[in-house]
Amino acid sequence: MDLKSKIRVIEGYPVEGVSFKDITTLLKDKKAYKQSLDMLEKKLKDLDFDYIIGIESRGFIFGAPLADRLDKGFVPIRKPGKLPGEIEKISYELEYGSNELEMHKDAISKGDRVIIIDDLIATGGSAQAAAKLVESLGAEVIAFEFLIELEDLNGREALEDYEVISLVTYDH
Repeated sequence: MDLKSKIRVIEGYPVEGVSFKDITTLLKDKKAYKQSLDMLEKKLKDLDFDYIIGIESRGFIFGAPLADRLDKGFVPIRKPGKLPGEIEKISYELEYGSNELEMHKDAISKGDRVIIIDDLIATGGSAQAAAKLVESLGAEVIAFEFLIELEDLNGREALEDYEVISLVTYDH
């Protein structure tokens, strides 16, 4: 199955000039969603890691089931104000604005090995921020995994020190 054919593209959302890749159409198709999880799982199967970290919110959609399938723990990285415990925080730039990410300080430990998952990589800003957040707590990022990669935005360059895995690519 061609996963790209299951992703709806919406031009000019959330701001003019952005070509939004809407995965809700893939998610509602149970065969496409299962195939995407199968393909993501296969690419992680031989890597040595302790946790899958999902970036809010669509990273949760893929990260949590993959953690279950691979018998790993799942750790969420959240947007501001969502975590009740002691947090570590980082700010970053988006393709169309800025944001912050937060993570519980006790979610991972020094020496833990993690995979960071999100639905899409554009400029790599949120992924790079997530890596800095994880590394500030002493853990090691083994790889990043994305369903979608917007190649012309050069997000891989922001993550040049890491292995980057993606399933579907767009020119933007």
